[in-house]
Amino acid sequence: MRTRKIIQFIALVCFVGLICCTTQTKRGKTIQNIRLGIEKETTASFKYAAYSQKAWVEGLDTIAKLFSAASKAEAIHASNHATVLKTYKADMYDFVPKFSVRSTTENLQEAINDETYEVNTMYPMFLKDAKFKSIKKATIESLTWALDTEKKHVDMFKKALVALNANSEYNLAFEYKICPVCGNTFDINSVPETCELCGDSQLLFLDVR
Repeated sequence: MRTRKIIQFIALVCFVGLICCTTQTKRGKTIQNIRLGIEKETTASFKYAAYSQKAWVEGLDTIAKLFSAASKAEAIHASNHATVLKTYKADMYDFVPKFSVRSTTENLQEAINDETYEVNTMYPMFLKDAKFKSIKKATIESLTWALDTEKKHVDMFKKALVALNANSEYNLAFEYKICPVCGNTFDINSVPETCELCGDSQLLFLDVR
């Protein structure tokens, strides 16, 4: 009887140890993901700002404004991720945003490729890693807001590339609004009363003109 209780106790200790180990592994992985998310979003913000300047030089005002709006949205995502990282009492590593600026046609295709990767691969993987009890709700929220916004960016960039190739970029939106809470991006023709991602009022949206 005594031996049986000892075996049961050892089994319980091993089980609890396994749970704790798994929890720490999941937290560690999510912290790594958040750091990578900060790097990706910060780089995208700098890159789209540079793409915007290139579009201005090429006389593509509407596309310049689209890139400017996307740049602001990515900066909000990076800020949200950084706030989440602090809740884990973790530091961000140093990095330098690296990217190349080419023609606006090439820049649009690069943006489409990058955003598609984030939508189809990066953020779904981050969210899968974060689905664990020890992961904070704000983590899921920040990752989901970024994912859903990037889906819109993909569509916007694709529409802009089609318009550019058809020499009809002047038909694109001339103004955008950005939700300051989640980075959701709206062209001036489709601005809701409240953000569908976080519920923020349009009265607080940021203007990109």
